[in-house]
Amino acid sequence: MLKTHVCGDVNFDNIGDVITLAGWVHRRRDHGGLTFVDLRDRWGIVQVVSDPNYEKSHEIMTKLRSEYVVSVTGVVRARPDGSSNPDMLTGEIELVAQEVEILNSSKTPPFDINKFSKVDESLRQKYRYLDLRRNHMLKNLSLRHDIVCFIRNKLSDYEFIEVETPILFKTTPEGARDYLVPSRVHSGKFYALPQSPQQLKQLLMVAGFEKYFQIARCFRDEDQRGDRQPEFTQLDLEMAFVEREDILNLMEALVVDMVSDLTDMKFQEKPWPRFTSEEVLSRFGTDKPDLRFGMELVDVTELVSDSDLRIFSEAEVVKGIRAEKCGSFSRKQIDSLTEFVRNYGAGGLAWAIIGDDGTISRSSFMKHLQIEIQNDIVKKMEGLTGDLLLFVASSKEIVHESLSNLRLKISNETLDLDPNILSFCWVIDFPLFNWNHEENRWDPSHHLFTSPMIEDIPLLDRKPGEARGSQYDMVCNGYEMAGGSIRIHERELQKKIFDLIGLEEKVALERFGHMLEAFEYGTPPHGGIALGIDRLAMLLAKEKNIREVIAFPKSQQASDLMVGAPSDVDLDQLSDLNIQLSLNKE
Repeated sequence: MLKTHVCGDVNFDNIGDVITLAGWVHRRRDHGGLTFVDLRDRWGIVQVVSDPNYEKSHEIMTKLRSEYVVSVTGVVRARPDGSSNPDMLTGEIELVAQEVEILNSSKTPPFDINKFSKVDESLRQKYRYLDLRRNHMLKNLSLRHDIVCFIRNKLSDYEFIEVETPILFKTTPEGARDYLVPSRVHSGKFYALPQSPQQLKQLLMVAGFEKYFQIARCFRDEDQRGDRQPEFTQLDLEMAFVEREDILNLMEALVVDMVSDLTDMKFQEKPWPRFTSEEVLSRFGTDKPDLRFGMELVDVTELVSDSDLRIFSEAEVVKGIRAEKCGSFSRKQIDSLTEFVRNYGAGGLAWAIIGDDGTISRSSFMKHLQIEIQNDIVKKMEGLTGDLLLFVASSKEIVHESLSNLRLKISNETLDLDPNILSFCWVIDFPLFNWNHEENRWDPSHHLFTSPMIEDIPLLDRKPGEARGSQYDMVCNGYEMAGGSIRIHERELQKKIFDLIGLEEKVALERFGHMLEAFEYGTPPHGGIALGIDRLAMLLAKEKNIREVIAFPKSQQASDLMVGAPSDVDLDQLSDLNIQLSLNKE
């Protein structure tokens, strides 16, 4: 090794020792003929001071600049009285340089590395190898490492076995788009990068492994956002001979223990509450609610059904939220909220402000409702003096989407939510199917292999829209953290699901024949879940974007700005694959 110690480990016990450190120049300062350098490695920072008695090293230290890579040999001593730094782990000692070697110089970095500063996101990604030198990125990736280690150790203690599944798999076009990989050996045919190891982990249950997990890389060709990347990592887990409760209890215990061991964060509620999907949609407008605050949706449809305001009387649903102490909002602010909900299909936003006497003092709809109805609305909304009531009238889907997003917007702007609080919950009892109006058929709400609730299987023949799936989602602070289900393990039931979603037998056999055949060889009841490592790390690191916990993420346009991917390829490479490009140029 080119170093005898790492910076973070040097302390009072080393006083008088001759040691060698190596790392990056974090900061350099010249004071009255002495040069001070903060030397940084992954483990910490040590102050190095030049000694005029060692002329060569003294001279070299005057030439050092930020981010030079250097090796320093010297004697550890206590800092002089009054010069210690309590904010540094090594703030009571310093290294007196006797030998200094410049291992590599550095150009001036395009942004500050030795202090936090706001840097353009595209610049950070272009120079990601420099961005990763910054302390907060090191802390985030170290936390991510700890999360993965904790999962591996805990599940190994529970007698799970980690199995790697293939990255080159078969395309089964359902849900998000696949990333396709052309085959050179099999001309005209393609592999697909896995959106998840779903089929493979089920086949491991057929194989008798019973408890499987994997820290799995997955790929989905879909639009990007703050909590989504084209390639991502998940804890993939499957168990045989289990019911829903077994998986929920296991995962809840795993996450609770992890958070307690690795962070100082607190849970808003334990054990985690459970909601049906119907309940969370009714109360919060979304199946991934942020439960750290109230502002629940309240249904006032019946109260306004006789209104002469047609937008109320003719709407399928009228719901509202109570924005506590927001009655001071200006008309301009309210108008901006109206424009906001129009982005989600709402025709507008009705509003009312509650005055000092506890009744509506100003409103966009007062003249259309009798005083008694107005008072009933205030009572049902549990409105108090100074509150702002906001209503959307439309279809159930538009009302829920508009108000759920409006609820988040107002909370972000008016509430000081504690980032140390984790409000986890489970959402269960999802519909097994959603009706596809464009294709005039049923679509699975989760995926093709989700089992119906046992008691709802008879509904498949007469009322499939009322059948519930054995799906479950883990939600925290407005993010879906994990999702899973009990799986179908019988060929006939799986075939029935294929028939209900309009998957022709020939196509089903071509895409999933291996699964149907496997179900004929003694497949046990089984179920599983997938937990997003990126989102979990983002939440525990108190970040707002998963790029902050991924070493080399893609941009909003799914590009790698550092290396320039995706990129053109040589025509010879395409020729080997028997591929010819035909690009439409407009």
